[in-house]
Amino acid sequence: MHIERKTLRNVFLGVAACIFLYWLLHETDRVRAVYQFFKNIFSPFVIGAGIAFVLNVPMRGIEGMLKGIKNRSLRRVAAVLLTFAFIGLVLFLVFQLLLPQVSETVQNLISRLPAFFNSVVEKAKELLNENPELLDWLKANTELEKLDWSSIVQKVVTIVGNSITAILSGAFSAIGSLSTGIFNAVISLVFGLYCLFRKEILARQARRLAYAFLPERICDESIRILRLTNVTFSNFISGQCLEALILGCLFAISMLIFQMPYIPLVSVLVAVTALVPIVGAFVGCILGAFFILVDNPIQAVWFVVMFLVIQQFEGNVIYPRVVGKSVGLPGMWVLLAVTLGGELMGIAGMLIMIPLVSVLYTLLREITKSRLEKRDIDRDKLQDHPPELRSRLQQTRERVKERNKEQGKPAAEEETENSESEA
Repeated sequence: MHIERKTLRNVFLGVAACIFLYWLLHETDRVRAVYQFFKNIFSPFVIGAGIAFVLNVPMRGIEGMLKGIKNRSLRRVAAVLLTFAFIGLVLFLVFQLLLPQVSETVQNLISRLPAFFNSVVEKAKELLNENPELLDWLKANTELEKLDWSSIVQKVVTIVGNSITAILSGAFSAIGSLSTGIFNAVISLVFGLYCLFRKEILARQARRLAYAFLPERICDESIRILRLTNVTFSNFISGQCLEALILGCLFAISMLIFQMPYIPLVSVLVAVTALVPIVGAFVGCILGAFFILVDNPIQAVWFVVMFLVIQQFEGNVIYPRVVGKSVGLPGMWVLLAVTLGGELMGIAGMLIMIPLVSVLYTLLREITKSRLEKRDIDRDKLQDHPPELRSRLQQTRERVKERNKEQGKPAAEEETENSESEA
C-alpha cells in the first residue's frame, strides 16, 4: 500500500499538535516558566516595535512634508528627529500645564487639612458632650487602666522591626526592578529607532523570507492582510488622538461657561486619560472632581453631572463616529470591542481590540461578499426590506391555483387537489 507524502505530513502534524496540546494542559507550571522566559527576552523588542509603529504615524506625515530634501537618508533622519521633537514638545506642554496646577492643589489641600481635622475633633467633642451615655460606655468597655503597656510597646517594636526589614528588602527589590526596567527601556528605544530608520529594508527582508518558504498564494494574502492591519491601526491611533482633543476642548468650553476652577488642569487631564478608549475619561473625571472638591464641593458635584452629560454625548455620538469611522467599524462594534478587550487584557486590550476587530470585520465582509456571489443569491433577498418569503406549502398552493385557473377547474376540485398536495 502506497501512502502519499502529503498524507504522511498531515498525520505527523496532527500527532505533533496533539502532543503539544497535551503538554500545554498537563505541564502548566513548565508552560508558565517557558512563557515567562521568552517574555523576558522578547518583551523589549516587542515594545520597541510598538513604539516604532506608533511613532511611524506622525513620522510618515512629517516625512511627506520634507519631500524637498532629495537625499533619502537625510530626509529620514530629519523626520525622526522632528517626530521626537514633536512628541517631546507635546509632553512638555502637558506637564507644564499639569504640574503647577497639581502642586497648587496639593498645597491647598495640605493647608486645609489641619482645619479639617480640628473640625472633626470639635464634632467628636460635641457628640460626646451631647451624649454622656456614649462617653460612659467608652470608659466602661475600653478599660485603659488594665492594659499591659509593656507588652504593647514590645509588640509595636517587633512590628516596626519587621516593617523595616520588609521595607529594606522591598527597596533592594525595587532597585533591581528599576535597573532592569531602565535597561529594557533603552533596548526598546534603540530597537524602535532601528525599525524607524530601516522599516523598508525590514519589510523587504520579511517578504523575501515569506516567499522563499511559503506558497505564493498564502504570502499574497498574508501581505494584503498585514497592509490592511497597518492602515487600520494607523487610522485608529489618529482617530483616538483626535477624539481625545475634541473631548478636552468640550470640557474646557463647558467649564469656562460654568466658571469652574482648574480649567487647564482638568481639561488636559481628561484629554490625556481619554487616550484610553471610553473608560479613560472616567479616570480623568475622578481626578478632576477631586481637585475641584478642594476648592468648591458644590461645583465638584456639578462637574460630575456635566461630565456624565458630555460623556453620554461623546460615547454615543463622537467616539463611534470619529474612531469608528477611522477604522471602518460601526459604533456598535466599537463598544463591543472595547468591552471585550477590557475584560481580556485590561487597558492594553482596549487599545488593541478596536483595530483588531476592524480588521476581522473587513475580512469577514469580503468573505461574505465572495460566498454570496458564488451561491448566486437573489439580490432582492439581501436588501434592507426583503420581499415576503413564503413557505413551500404556500408556494405549492399558489402553483396549484394558477394551474387550475389555466385549466378552468371549479373551486371544489381545486380544494381537493390542495388537500392532496398538503397530504
